[in-house]
Amino acid sequence: MSARGQRIFANLFEGWFQLHRRFSPELLDDMTAAIADGEHTHLGEVRFAIESRLPLPAVWVGLDAGTRARQVFGQLGVWDTEHNCGVLIYVLMSEHRIEIVADRGIARRVQPAEWVAICNGMRENFAAGQWRAGALHGITQVHALLAKHFPSHGKPRPDELPDRPVLL
Repeated sequence: MSARGQRIFANLFEGWFQLHRRFSPELLDDMTAAIADGEHTHLGEVRFAIESRLPLPAVWVGLDAGTRARQVFGQLGVWDTEHNCGVLIYVLMSEHRIEIVADRGIARRVQPAEWVAICNGMRENFAAGQWRAGALHGITQVHALLAKHFPSHGKPRPDELPDRPVLL
């Protein structure tokens, strides 16, 4: 089967796309709290988006998880923060893909391998059925990088973007 055929099959039939079973309202509440709490330690903004699957016409024309993550980054306004240090964690469940898109301010300071390591840690947890641990791991690790490079120094700051994960 071709790569396109495998992706179409995954977006049609893959069992990982059981979005509401994997990301329960309770888990979404925990993720919201973790995002809000972590944002007190830095000047960045963290968004988390979960998409069950891509539309088949989009897969047919070659839309991949990385491109879709960048689209969502723009749609959610993650690029539009005061310090240009917004970060999107994007999960495409049907293809078992996790992408992190960072705005230019934080992207200049963090090596791509650091984002990949966060994605790998999340993927390992998700593969083991540990959805809560994987999601919170990713959020915690992104906050650690933002706190290292854009610390808040304990000063209050406005919350520029919603903290609740988005289900697409």
